[in-house]
Amino acid sequence: GQFGTPRVSIGGFVGMFAGVIAGIIESIGDYYACAKLSGAPPPPKYALNRGILMEGVGCFLTGLCGPGIGVTSYSENIGAIGLTKVGSRRVICCSAILMIFIGVIGKFGVFFASLPEPIIGGMYLVMFGMIAAVGISNLQFVDLTSSRNIFVLGVSLYLGLVIPNWSVKNADKIDTGSKEFDQLLVVVLQSGMIIGGGLACFLDNTIPGTDDERGMTSYKLATKGAKDVPLQKEIYRVPGTQWLISKVPFLSKLPFVED
Repeated sequence: GQFGTPRVSIGGFVGMFAGVIAGIIESIGDYYACAKLSGAPPPPKYALNRGILMEGVGCFLTGLCGPGIGVTSYSENIGAIGLTKVGSRRVICCSAILMIFIGVIGKFGVFFASLPEPIIGGMYLVMFGMIAAVGISNLQFVDLTSSRNIFVLGVSLYLGLVIPNWSVKNADKIDTGSKEFDQLLVVVLQSGMIIGGGLACFLDNTIPGTDDERGMTSYKLATKGAKDVPLQKEIYRVPGTQWLISKVPFLSKLPFVED
């Protein structure tokens, strides 16, 4: 090909693998946020697995075609759902067709690229603000009068912002003697979601606290009351799945197929 014979290095593999793990963690959070903004019930496990599977298929196809651009969920799109109050999948399909036209016909791309930056910045301001608010709203189940919870929340937020910012500016200072391990550390440390979320998970499960204090009891009651199984299956089913399963029963054992 144009760039010669494909080569795979351990450093490149480790770095990309860490990026994929970070993308999976972010995507799972995006799925829940998207469901909440759309007024849909929380996605079941098979829907989460199916979403990650399709992201993997998309990444494989982009690598096969040459661009090498990772296919994953984008928080900006979830913010657009909260901003427009439109969560229909038909609209998403029409938007995908429009994006294809923009990519194929240069004049369309020029028109959207000519939008003033302040307008784009204003849209991002609202969209990312709504995404942050959705994430913070999950704290409604937690006892925020508890010093334990305030400590976990404060430390996780602070280090989740500070460490990625430091690692971006000082990536060259990370030197363990192993190039592959250095690449892995850089990718992990530059992900605020991995640092903040991982630290919050660690502290929440190691510092003693009751289920009521941690919000587990309130969350289970809220999700149990909001879980409408027929509605959930109607929203997250793939057309033709039941017919295909009846023909090939083995498919029902796969983790990304609805129960």
